[in-house]
Amino acid sequence: MDDIVREGDPVLRTVTEPVKLPLDNQDREALECMLQFLKNSQDAELSAKYKLRSGVGLSANQIGLTQRMFVMYLKDENGKTVEHAWVNPKIISHSVAMVYLPESEGCLSVDRPVHGFVPRYESVKVKGYNLDGQEVVMKFKGYQAIIIQHEMDHLDGIMFYDRINQENPFKLPQGVEIRSLYDLKK
Repeated sequence: MDDIVREGDPVLRTVTEPVKLPLDNQDREALECMLQFLKNSQDAELSAKYKLRSGVGLSANQIGLTQRMFVMYLKDENGKTVEHAWVNPKIISHSVAMVYLPESEGCLSVDRPVHGFVPRYESVKVKGYNLDGQEVVMKFKGYQAIIIQHEMDHLDGIMFYDRINQENPFKLPQGVEIRSLYDLKK
């Protein structure tokens, strides 16, 4: 956790720079280390031993690098491992419908509870490159789409709480279909 940049550090408000392809060893190693951190943070024994907060996504600027890359690692609703390293990602399309996490979002860079709804697109289509430098286009829905948007925001210097309504943190956008992520699963 000591390597995770905390809120208030200007690097978290920096718009990151595109990564040169093919990946050099340093960039590849950074992505692999970021993925390993997420895996370790979700391992009960390791997270307890090293006092790690569990994370499902991590952007390069959260470890002090101003590069357009992030990783995600989680188990989906069927228990299947979802693991991605994204280089120079772009959201190329998204749904009109939106979702939010009723308990708000969290962030490894934010050490305090933040209450409020963070509206996100229910589904997104992302184009970018993987660790091997191959172009990848994928669609994500629900929780995974929320993770993608959260990490993409980091790459643009946006914190999740910037998307919470400042006057009323639990007010949702009007004129758009929006529901709790948990309502999707029913």
